[in-house]
Amino acid sequence: MAYDPQFELRIAEVLLAQGIEAETVKMFGGITFMVRGNMSVGITSKGDFLVKFDPQRHEEASEWPGAKRFNMGKGENKGVLLVDADAVESRKAMEKWVKLSLDHVLALPLKVKKAVKRKPSK
Repeated sequence: MAYDPQFELRIAEVLLAQGIEAETVKMFGGITFMVRGNMSVGITSKGDFLVKFDPQRHEEASEWPGAKRFNMGKGENKGVLLVDADAVESRKAMEKWVKLSLDHVLALPLKVKKAVKRKPSK
């Protein structure tokens, strides 16, 4: 499944229902929702749902329907999984994954964007 703007809208609606206004950033060839400056959930270029969560819950979440390994660099990244888009078709299923992410991300320190240093004009 390729990128689907309706999928992005569904994620945004679930976040808003939780009182979260997330910033969207292009990442992983898709789009990522940033919460308090931290990556939370997103959509990959292949249309998978990307979820970041507490690494302590990795084994548990790996057993949830649709969960797949997320490999970047060497080995598996604990605390990040891909989820088949079909597995989050229902609002309830998506809410479960979003809640998993928010439980972790909202406990992280706020990340503030670094100011861009510009060269003085001549």
